[in-house]
Amino acid sequence: QLVESGGGLVQPGGSLLLSCAASGFNISGHAMSWHRQVPGKAREFLVGLTSANRNMKTADSVKGRFTISRDNPKNTVYLQMNILQPEDTAVYYCRAVSDFTNHSTWGRGTQVTVSS
Repeated sequence: QLVESGGGLVQPGGSLLLSCAASGFNISGHAMSWHRQVPGKAREFLVGLTSANRNMKTADSVKGRFTISRDNPKNTVYLQMNILQPEDTAVYYCRAVSDFTNHSTWGRGTQVTVSS
């Protein structure tokens, strides 16, 4: 399973670091990515890393502000979010896709609210 943490309330212009801890499998053989969703809208891909640690195409909405990183020994993926804006308010999800089986695992999400 995947468990996200680090969400919360932050002021516009602030930063947050989200974590996604995996258990029951090793993330080293998986592409990892972050997504977000607001009520009434489709889930949006933001950033991702292949199992070879190569960046996937980053969403224009977060380019230059959000950075994904992975720590395979800790079995954890991170999302550093900077210069947060109210439109970044959403539930943020972590996803793992196996290189071998293409099986997809989602976390339950963590709420991020950007407001003054």
